[in-house]
Amino acid sequence: MNIDYVAALLIGFLGSSHCLVMCGGIVAALQFAMPAQSAWQKFRLQVLLSLGRLITYACFGGLVGYFGATAMGITGATFIGLRLLAGLLLLAMALYIARLWFGLTRLERAGQGLWRFIQPYTKRLLPLDSSVKALSYGMLWGFLPCGLVYSTLSWSLASGSASSGALIMLLFGVGTLPALLVFGSAANSLVKLKNQLWFRYSAALLLAVYGFYTIWLALHRLVF
Repeated sequence: MNIDYVAALLIGFLGSSHCLVMCGGIVAALQFAMPAQSAWQKFRLQVLLSLGRLITYACFGGLVGYFGATAMGITGATFIGLRLLAGLLLLAMALYIARLWFGLTRLERAGQGLWRFIQPYTKRLLPLDSSVKALSYGMLWGFLPCGLVYSTLSWSLASGSASSGALIMLLFGVGTLPALLVFGSAANSLVKLKNQLWFRYSAALLLAVYGFYTIWLALHRLVF
């Protein structure tokens, strides 16, 4: 498997503590937006919410991947600059996960305007009393501004094709699922694990190593 795909999956998982902060409240609120149903029915709707979000991520990745490949084809340029950008954003993610620098949150401001336009439509889907509503809400949820999403999109931009870009974003989304689909004591245990200093620094080190590797590959192609 392409190492970018593995890294996208890991970043989704390792960065999902950010998802718990940003989206955990949404998940909890949406629980109350579901009419009285069995635990299984509520879980099924939660899965559909996440599936909708993943569909949006994959669409974003496909569009960005297609744009990057088309732009490079027209200009005759290479993906070196885009790979450098992806490597630098990986380092930014590493610092974010280690809680040493939160510059990625600035990227979220770029999407606030679009989210203000999208958010009113989410309210029209409440209460979540059907599968169609849950899936539709999840697809709109994918537009929620997120620095981790935007930085991962830089890989899709440099992926070379729409299919690769879509797969990168899909795997990133899959990596976030454990944090958003577990509840109660399991969620608390996951949060505690990700708050452990050794875990944060180990995860950040992995991302930093891959970030430097990505930058090295880009520079190596530039020189040779």
